[in-house]
Amino acid sequence: MIMRKKFDISAYLVVGRENTNGRPVEQIVADAVRAGFTFVQIRSKECGARELIEDCRKAADEIARQGKSNSVALVVDDRLDVVLACREQGIKVDGIHVGQSDIPVEVCRKYLGEDSIIGLSARTDHLIDYAQTADIKNIDYFGAGPVHETATKPDCGMDASGKVITRSMDELKELHRVSKIPVVIGGGVKIADIPALKATGVEGFFVVSAVAGAEKPYEAAKELVDAWRK
Repeated sequence: MIMRKKFDISAYLVVGRENTNGRPVEQIVADAVRAGFTFVQIRSKECGARELIEDCRKAADEIARQGKSNSVALVVDDRLDVVLACREQGIKVDGIHVGQSDIPVEVCRKYLGEDSIIGLSARTDHLIDYAQTADIKNIDYFGAGPVHETATKPDCGMDASGKVITRSMDELKELHRVSKIPVVIGGGVKIADIPALKATGVEGFFVVSAVAGAEKPYEAAKELVDAWRK
Protein backbone atom coordinates (compact mmCIF):
# COMPACT_ATOMS: atom_id res chain seq x y z
CA MET A 1 0.00 0.00 0.00
CA ILE A 2 1.42 3.38 -1.04
CA MET A 3 0.41 5.59 1.87
CA ARG A 4 0.86 8.82 -0.10
CA LYS A 5 -2.17 7.92 -2.17
CA LYS A 6 -4.34 7.03 0.82
CA PHE A 7 -3.58 8.62 4.16
CA ASP A 8 -5.94 9.94 6.80
CA ILE A 9 -4.98 12.95 8.96
CA SER A 10 -8.30 13.18 10.80
CA ALA A 11 -6.80 12.10 14.15
CA TYR A 12 -3.08 12.84 14.23
CA LEU A 13 -0.76 12.05 17.15
CA VAL A 14 2.58 13.82 17.62
CA VAL A 15 4.78 12.18 20.26
CA GLY A 16 8.34 11.98 21.54
CA ARG A 17 10.00 10.77 24.71
CA GLU A 18 9.75 14.17 26.39
CA ASN A 19 5.94 14.14 26.08
CA THR A 20 5.00 10.82 27.69
CA ASN A 21 5.54 11.37 31.43
CA GLY A 22 8.19 8.65 31.40
CA ARG A 23 6.13 6.03 29.59
CA PRO A 24 7.45 4.32 26.44
CA VAL A 25 6.59 6.13 23.21
CA GLU A 26 5.30 2.90 21.69
CA GLN A 27 2.81 2.48 24.55
CA ILE A 28 1.25 5.87 23.74
CA VAL A 29 1.24 5.05 20.03
CA ALA A 30 -0.43 1.69 20.68
CA ASP A 31 -3.15 3.26 22.83
CA ALA A 32 -3.83 6.05 20.33
CA VAL A 33 -4.01 3.75 17.32
CA ARG A 34 -6.23 1.29 19.17
CA ALA A 35 -8.52 4.21 20.01
CA GLY A 36 -8.80 5.17 16.34
CA PHE A 37 -5.97 7.62 15.66
CA THR A 38 -5.07 7.52 11.99
CA PHE A 39 -1.64 9.18 11.73
CA VAL A 40 1.47 9.19 13.93
CA GLN A 41 4.43 11.56 13.92
CA ILE A 42 7.54 10.83 15.96
CA ARG A 43 8.98 14.18 17.08
CA SER A 44 11.73 14.89 19.59
CA LYS A 45 14.12 17.80 19.89
CA GLU A 46 15.99 16.01 22.70
CA CYS A 47 16.65 12.52 21.29
CA GLY A 48 19.56 11.57 19.09
CA ALA A 49 19.22 9.72 15.81
CA ARG A 50 19.59 6.23 17.29
CA GLU A 51 16.87 6.89 19.89
CA LEU A 52 14.54 8.22 17.21
CA ILE A 53 15.20 5.20 15.00
CA GLU A 54 14.40 2.90 17.91
CA ASP A 55 11.17 4.78 18.69
CA CYS A 56 10.18 4.52 15.02
CA ARG A 57 10.90 0.79 15.03
CA LYS A 58 8.76 0.19 18.10
CA ALA A 59 5.96 2.47 16.87
CA ALA A 60 5.91 0.73 13.48
CA ASP A 61 5.81 -2.64 15.25
CA GLU A 62 2.81 -1.56 17.36
CA ILE A 63 0.96 -0.29 14.29
CA ALA A 64 1.69 -3.57 12.50
CA ARG A 65 0.60 -5.61 15.52
CA GLN A 66 -2.83 -4.00 15.21
CA GLY A 67 -2.96 -4.79 11.48
CA LYS A 68 -2.93 -1.10 10.55
CA SER A 69 0.34 -0.66 8.66
CA ASN A 70 -1.62 0.10 5.50
CA SER A 71 -4.07 2.51 7.11
CA VAL A 72 -2.12 4.41 9.80
CA ALA A 73 0.79 6.46 8.45
CA LEU A 74 4.02 6.91 10.43
CA VAL A 75 6.22 9.95 9.77
CA VAL A 76 9.20 11.61 11.46
CA ASP A 77 9.49 15.30 12.26
CA ASP A 78 12.31 17.14 10.51
CA ARG A 79 14.91 14.33 10.47
CA LEU A 80 15.46 13.17 6.91
CA ASP A 81 18.49 11.20 8.10
CA VAL A 82 16.33 9.24 10.53
CA VAL A 83 13.73 8.41 7.86
CA LEU A 84 16.45 7.16 5.51
CA ALA A 85 18.14 5.15 8.26
CA CYS A 86 14.84 3.57 9.24
CA ARG A 87 14.16 2.50 5.69
CA GLU A 88 17.67 1.12 5.36
CA GLN A 89 16.90 -1.05 8.38
CA GLY A 90 13.54 -2.21 7.05
CA ILE A 91 11.41 -0.05 9.35
CA LYS A 92 8.18 1.12 7.70
CA VAL A 93 8.27 4.91 7.90
CA ASP A 94 5.93 6.55 5.41
CA GLY A 95 7.44 10.01 5.22
CA ILE A 96 8.49 13.22 6.92
CA HIS A 97 7.02 16.37 8.38
CA VAL A 98 8.94 19.64 8.12
CA GLY A 99 8.52 23.30 8.96
CA GLN A 100 9.13 26.21 6.63
CA SER A 101 12.58 26.76 8.18
CA ASP A 102 13.56 23.07 8.08
CA ILE A 103 15.06 21.06 5.23
CA PRO A 104 13.29 22.03 1.97
CA VAL A 105 10.46 19.83 0.76
CA GLU A 106 12.14 19.51 -2.65
CA VAL A 107 15.15 17.87 -0.98
CA CYS A 108 12.91 15.54 1.01
CA ARG A 109 11.09 14.49 -2.15
CA LYS A 110 14.38 13.89 -3.99
CA TYR A 111 15.67 11.50 -1.33
CA LEU A 112 12.40 9.90 -0.23
CA GLY A 113 10.81 9.37 -3.62
CA GLU A 114 7.37 9.90 -5.08
CA ASP A 115 5.59 7.43 -2.81
CA SER A 116 6.45 9.16 0.48
CA ILE A 117 4.23 11.51 2.47
CA ILE A 118 5.61 15.01 3.05
CA GLY A 119 3.80 17.39 5.40
CA LEU A 120 4.62 21.07 5.89
CA SER A 121 3.72 23.19 8.90
CA ALA A 122 3.69 26.94 9.45
CA ARG A 123 1.68 29.63 11.17
CA THR A 124 -1.81 29.79 9.75
CA ASP A 125 -1.46 33.35 8.44
CA HIS A 126 1.67 32.32 6.50
CA LEU A 127 -0.06 29.27 5.11
CA ILE A 128 -3.09 31.19 3.82
CA ASP A 129 -0.79 33.16 1.53
CA TYR A 130 1.48 30.20 0.82
CA ALA A 131 -1.38 27.88 -0.10
CA GLN A 132 -2.57 30.32 -2.75
CA THR A 133 0.79 31.08 -4.38
CA ALA A 134 3.32 28.29 -3.78
CA ASP A 135 4.10 25.25 -5.88
CA ILE A 136 2.73 22.46 -3.70
CA LYS A 137 3.52 19.48 -5.92
CA ASN A 138 5.94 18.10 -3.30
CA ILE A 139 3.62 18.65 -0.30
CA ASP A 140 0.83 16.28 0.68
CA TYR A 141 -0.76 18.12 3.61
CA PHE A 142 -0.41 21.29 5.67
CA GLY A 143 -0.12 21.44 9.46
CA ALA A 144 -1.23 24.73 11.02
CA GLY A 145 -2.02 26.47 14.29
CA PRO A 146 -1.75 27.11 17.11
CA VAL A 147 -5.28 27.07 18.44
CA HIS A 148 -3.89 27.84 21.93
CA GLU A 149 -0.48 28.48 23.41
CA THR A 150 1.17 25.14 24.09
CA ALA A 151 3.97 24.07 26.40
CA THR A 152 5.05 21.25 24.07
CA LYS A 153 6.06 23.79 21.41
CA PRO A 154 6.28 27.20 23.11
CA ASP A 155 7.47 29.03 19.98
CA CYS A 156 4.51 27.80 17.94
CA GLY A 157 2.83 30.85 16.41
CA MET A 158 5.38 33.28 17.83
CA ASP A 159 5.77 36.55 15.94
CA ALA A 160 8.93 38.65 15.56
CA SER A 161 8.31 40.39 18.90
CA GLY A 162 8.04 37.10 20.78
CA LYS A 163 4.26 37.19 21.17
CA VAL A 164 2.35 33.98 20.47
CA ILE A 165 -0.48 34.59 18.01
CA THR A 166 -3.23 32.01 18.21
CA ARG A 167 -5.52 31.41 15.27
CA SER A 168 -9.24 32.04 15.02
CA MET A 169 -11.70 29.55 13.61
CA ASP A 170 -12.43 32.01 10.80
CA GLU A 171 -8.75 31.95 9.79
CA LEU A 172 -8.75 28.16 9.83
CA LYS A 173 -11.90 28.11 7.71
CA GLU A 174 -10.19 30.43 5.21
CA LEU A 175 -7.09 28.22 5.12
CA HIS A 176 -9.27 25.21 4.38
CA ARG A 177 -11.05 27.16 1.64
CA VAL A 178 -7.89 28.19 -0.22
CA SER A 179 -5.80 25.04 0.30
CA LYS A 180 -5.62 22.50 -2.51
CA ILE A 181 -4.30 19.84 -0.12
CA PRO A 182 -5.57 18.53 3.25
CA VAL A 183 -5.10 20.61 6.41
CA VAL A 184 -4.54 19.38 9.97
CA ILE A 185 -4.78 21.80 12.91
CA GLY A 186 -3.18 21.67 16.35
CA GLY A 187 -1.51 23.64 19.08
CA GLY A 188 -2.98 22.99 22.51
CA VAL A 189 -6.10 21.32 21.09
CA LYS A 190 -8.46 19.95 23.73
CA ILE A 191 -11.68 17.98 23.58
CA ALA A 192 -13.75 21.18 23.85
CA ASP A 193 -12.15 22.52 20.64
CA ILE A 194 -13.13 19.59 18.44
CA PRO A 195 -16.66 20.67 17.37
CA ALA A 196 -15.49 24.14 16.32
CA LEU A 197 -12.45 22.72 14.51
CA LYS A 198 -14.60 20.21 12.65
CA ALA A 199 -16.94 23.03 11.61
CA THR A 200 -14.10 24.85 9.82
CA GLY A 201 -13.94 22.05 7.28
CA VAL A 202 -10.31 21.11 7.93
CA GLU A 203 -9.42 17.47 7.46
CA GLY A 204 -8.12 16.78 10.95
CA PHE A 205 -6.67 17.77 14.32
CA PHE A 206 -3.30 16.99 15.86
CA VAL A 207 -2.43 16.67 19.54
CA VAL A 208 0.58 16.00 21.71
CA SER A 209 -0.12 16.35 25.42
CA ALA A 210 -3.89 15.74 25.19
CA VAL A 211 -3.03 12.07 24.60
CA ALA A 212 0.68 11.55 25.37
CA GLY A 213 0.42 13.44 28.66
CA ALA A 214 -2.96 12.09 29.69
CA GLU A 215 -3.28 9.88 32.76
CA LYS A 216 -5.19 7.37 30.62
CA PRO A 217 -3.99 7.81 27.03
CA TYR A 218 -6.39 5.32 25.45
CA GLU A 219 -9.45 6.89 27.04
CA ALA A 220 -8.29 10.40 26.14
CA ALA A 221 -7.60 9.38 22.54
CA LYS A 222 -10.95 7.60 22.20
CA GLU A 223 -12.81 10.65 23.47
CA LEU A 224 -11.11 12.87 20.88
CA VAL A 225 -11.74 10.45 18.01
CA ASP A 226 -15.39 9.98 18.97
CA ALA A 227 -15.92 13.76 19.19
CA TRP A 228 -14.39 14.29 15.74
CA ARG A 229 -16.47 11.55 14.15
CA LYS A 230 -19.78 12.82 15.55
